[in-house]
Amino acid sequence: MAWLVLVISGLLETAWATALDRSAGLSRLVPTVVFVVTLVLSMAGLAYALRDIPVGTGYAVWVGIGAVGTALVGMLALGESASVPRILCLLLVVAGVVGLKVFH
Repeated sequence: MAWLVLVISGLLETAWATALDRSAGLSRLVPTVVFVVTLVLSMAGLAYALRDIPVGTGYAVWVGIGAVGTALVGMLALGESASVPRILCLLLVVAGVVGLKVFH
C-alpha cells in the first residue's frame, strides 16, 4: 500500500507543479487552489508512505515521478521542447526510479 500511495503522491507532485506554473505567481484563483490542494495531498501521501519506505528511497522515487511527470506535461501540453536528448535524460530518471524500487 505504501508504494501505491507514493506513486499517487508523485503524480500529485506533477499536478501541483503544473498548477503552480498556471497560477501566474499565485495570482489566479483556480490554479492556486489546485496547487494548494494537490500540494497538501502530495505531501500527506509522501508522509504516509515514508512510514514503511526508507526516506532516501521514498523521497527519490517521489521526486523522480514528479520531475518526469512535470517534464512530460511541459512537453506534451505546454509546448516545451521534446528533443531526443531531453527524452533520453527522462528515461535515465525513470531507470533510476525503477532501480530504487527493485533494489529496495
